Amino acid sequence: MDISNDSISSKHRKPHDSLSVSPSQTSPKSPKPSGSPRSPRSPNSPRLPGHSTKNERQSRSPRDGRPKKGGCGGKGTWGGLLDTEDMDFLDPHDPNYDSTEEKEPPTENKKKGELEEYKRKAIIIVEEYFTTDDIFAVKNELKLLGAPYFSYYFIKKLVSVSMDRHDKEKEMAAVLLSALYADTFDPSQVYKGFSKLVESADDLIVDIPDAVDVLALFLARAVVDDILPPAFLKRQMAYLPKDSKGVEVLKKAEKNYLSAPLHAEIIERRWGGSKNMTVDDVKARINNLLVEYVTSGDKKEAFRCIKDLKVPFYHHEIVKRALIMAMERRQAEGPLLDLLKEAGEEGFINSSQTSKGFDRLIDTVDDLSLDIPNAREILQNLMSKAASDGWICVSSLKSLSLEPKKESLEESAARNFKVKAQSIIQEYFLSGDIFEVISCLEQENKTCSPHLNAIFVKRLITLAMDRKKREKEMASVLLSSLCFPADDVVNGFVMLIESADDTALDNPVVVEDLAMFLARAVVDEVMAPQHLEEIGTQCVGPDSIGSKVLQMAKSLLKARLSGERILRCWGGGGSSKSGWEIEDVKGKIINLLEEYESGGDIREACRCMKELGMPFFHHEVVKKALVKIIEKKNDRLWGLLKECFESGLITMNQMMKGFGRLAESLDDLALDVPDAKKQFIHYVELAKGSEWLDSSFSLSKFEHSTENGTC
Repeated sequence: MDISNDSISSKHRKPHDSLSVSPSQTSPKSPKPSGSPRSPRSPNSPRLPGHSTKNERQSRSPRDGRPKKGGCGGKGTWGGLLDTEDMDFLDPHDPNYDSTEEKEPPTENKKKGELEEYKRKAIIIVEEYFTTDDIFAVKNELKLLGAPYFSYYFIKKLVSVSMDRHDKEKEMAAVLLSALYADTFDPSQVYKGFSKLVESADDLIVDIPDAVDVLALFLARAVVDDILPPAFLKRQMAYLPKDSKGVEVLKKAEKNYLSAPLHAEIIERRWGGSKNMTVDDVKARINNLLVEYVTSGDKKEAFRCIKDLKVPFYHHEIVKRALIMAMERRQAEGPLLDLLKEAGEEGFINSSQTSKGFDRLIDTVDDLSLDIPNAREILQNLMSKAASDGWICVSSLKSLSLEPKKESLEESAARNFKVKAQSIIQEYFLSGDIFEVISCLEQENKTCSPHLNAIFVKRLITLAMDRKKREKEMASVLLSSLCFPADDVVNGFVMLIESADDTALDNPVVVEDLAMFLARAVVDEVMAPQHLEEIGTQCVGPDSIGSKVLQMAKSLLKARLSGERILRCWGGGGSSKSGWEIEDVKGKIINLLEEYESGGDIREACRCMKELGMPFFHHEVVKKALVKIIEKKNDRLWGLLKECFESGLITMNQMMKGFGRLAESLDDLALDVPDAKKQFIHYVELAKGSEWLDSSFSLSKFEHSTENGTC
């Protein structure tokens, strides 16, 4: 068979030509590597007579065509049966070419193995985060994992996994990225992670049909959250094929989301069922869909909105609001009842949620009567119509009498106080003025009634649970700043737990919220840990909501670094310096007092107190200063308290709380300082004379509470 150069295809000749050598390399004087399979054939090999070099069959390829040592064939032969050594280089144009066959340096192999290990652990961290929703834990896990140069993969995996899940997980992913940006994730890694996501859009769409829309929204959210520069969109478009899905994602993010009016607010709230969506947000959406239905009469659109809410456990609110709207707008009664009836028949609202909606309205009908004089009669009429149409069973509902129950003077006073307390709290959430709250409470509760104090505690926490983290943090700070006896706070929490079943209808996460408020109250020393046991005696049954709240609160307090975590639970950290534990703050207070006592500057001491950023905890400064004054009989610290009070740094409320806390622990102090009580009474009189304390402050009240074991 003639195997000349002319008969070799261009495909096979190309790699051969690329390896051809110059004449100088093939000269007899050129050294020939021994044993090399690719050594050139010797130019001294015999040639056939009469044949020119041009027409010679001898290959000018640098490959040695002679049979190999061992008789395993040469050029044009099949080679040995057991010959497994790959003597040819890999051709990238070969249809069977596999890039993984390329030999990699040892360092690349090591890095590849490290990446595989990182991928395995990253997937576990992502799945755990979607289960626990603990950003702090993710931060610690990533710190332990190391390899920050692989962070782009974590970002890609986090987003791609959430894309195939519910809105809750999508929002969680966006919040995590924003929380860890710059601190844990280098900006360049975030940029690279989103670049990888855009490049893989064609693959993502195979498993996620709406991948283009979801990924575009993630890009827009990243731009709004300032973790991705707006220029990212145009820069990435230059690197992608024009017909790729990645380009479509970038265009959609730019035109559909980032160019829209009020785009930031729309993008932030796009994933409606998210952790950032409060009960108030859901109520507003329910109200909007009902108003829109009354205007348009479009039931299909109303049902679509109900389905999009994705809160089937909260559909009783739709029933309640629809009934109230029917009572207020008599002309809308027919359409609204038809909507509720058909919603039940189509399975959008189940019978249990319908009954809960009616029961909740029956419970609040007295309050409703203030705005709708004949509310009882109208509600009775609506119940009769619903029963006659067969979509509710009146016997399964709470009883509704046409005559309102007569209330006592005490009940009337409590009811009026609730209305005023709600107004005070709502104004506080807007202004943040703690002094105004204290002033208003002094006017509304002149007798310092323990029952009214407990009602205020209940109302404060109930309203905060319906709002965002900011208001929850404000509620905890206010509770710590108020001069309420521990018993009143405990009674307020008991009332909260007793009404937890009803609260759960409005707030599905009431157990988690109440447990966190309880734990925060203990950390802030508003009440003692043993008060949890006292609250536990009010709970009926191990499966009750109260038992679950207490169990969770205790587990929160037992956890490692519980003080720090609980203080930071709602983002405020309990201070402007997030991350401090309560013991750290106490230590800083002791340090500043000792420094001032040993000859420090009073201005420096006041500056240190301000830097703590915890005005609600200044009672600790008062208590610690008084202890040192009594122990060492040194009045230098009394001058510091005087300066702090006169400058407004320590309020009268904090003074009274500090003196009160020391009064509760006088027996313990008397073990070290026998005349502690005598000295304390002396300083109480001095404080009253300087108007630091109210004239009503009495040591006997604290002695009585100590005897009863309530402190």
